Amino acid sequence: MCEAEPQDKPLVWLQGEVKTPPFSLEARIEAGVLLRRLQHGESLGLPHSRPMPSIGHRCHELRIPDENQTWRIVYRIDPDAVIIGEVFAKKTQKTPKQVIETCQRRFRQYDEATQ
Repeated sequence: MCEAEPQDKPLVWLQGEVKTPPFSLEARIEAGVLLRRLQHGESLGLPHSRPMPSIGHRCHELRIPDENQTWRIVYRIDPDAVIIGEVFAKKTQKTPKQVIETCQRRFRQYDEATQ
């Protein structure tokens, strides 16, 4: 059905850092479909995704509507993978400073570990 093809980019969930949120079934399906599109190399725009230059180069957030809130998945498109830095419930218009700093730290640590 949705098997990875050789040219698909793998998803890299920053192990031990990103926790699985309590998505509804519909939100899980939506997140899965959007992440799969990213793996295929598709560039997503609004309303599904928007750039997050405040976090770093090639960083974006997926917008996942759910029953009572909207989830965000912060990701970075690398040449060889889609890196997931954070998943959080969006409660205000502005991305919390703590989320931005956490993502910057996680991506930096990932880069240092993979060089």
